[in-house]
Amino acid sequence: MTTCRRSLFRALAAVALLAVAPVLPASAADSFIVVASTTSTQNSGLFDFLLPKFTEKTGIEVRVVAQGTGQALKTGQNGDADVLFVHAKPDELKFVEQGYGVDRHDVMYNDFVMVGPKSDPAGIAGSKDAAAALEKIAAAGVPFASRGDDSGTNKAELKLWKQAGIDPKGKGWYRETGSGMGATLNTASEMNAYTLTDRGTWLSFKNRGDLVIVVEGDPKLFNQYGVMLVNPAKHPHVKKKEGEAFINWLISPEGQKTIADYKIDGEQLFFPNAGKS
Repeated sequence: MTTCRRSLFRALAAVALLAVAPVLPASAADSFIVVASTTSTQNSGLFDFLLPKFTEKTGIEVRVVAQGTGQALKTGQNGDADVLFVHAKPDELKFVEQGYGVDRHDVMYNDFVMVGPKSDPAGIAGSKDAAAALEKIAAAGVPFASRGDDSGTNKAELKLWKQAGIDPKGKGWYRETGSGMGATLNTASEMNAYTLTDRGTWLSFKNRGDLVIVVEGDPKLFNQYGVMLVNPAKHPHVKKKEGEAFINWLISPEGQKTIADYKIDGEQLFFPNAGKS
């Protein structure tokens, strides 16, 4: 048999195999959900640890859209996600009250920390008062990198500035990156600037340069995460059954243990608290 005829035979055989190959039912092909979540849950590595375990148990794939909480809420409002997993509780409750989401649950918490250069030009290292630390940063006019993206972290930061009685926007020392937590930490590292970050992303962040934690332990730095289903009554294409399966797993003893088991260098990044508030 010539080379040309052999090639033709193999091609015809391949076509024949495709013709008799089993076709997966539509339900199996559609067994995924879209979760709009924060860059902190993504950048911290939590999802890489968590989601394969859920998929292995249920067969449901989770496709994550990582964005700031404000944008994630808009994604849910537009019906472009099945589940939201974010961290700005007042806005989440408003989202539910407005009918865009249903059955919000606390899932886990960690805290925010303020990081800055080891040289600490604002003289705030060791402080446990985040608003007072921001006052000193503003008084010294030293660089501060803000996410500026309406994320949960950005919302928390702006609340602290308000408590300090300062509007930093437009000041020469205040840099809004308009990007996620990892990118903002990179900017802070390059600028030797202060910034606010969730502890999970900080622990997983490698490009620290001269940055260290300078402020932590203020109760105002508490960082709660919540999960909710996008309302199928507003968006009938929302995968209610699969979305509820994911939410119920997250708040179950198994899901909560899996969250607690995620550690970097022996340090736990997130603390499960479903059903405790």
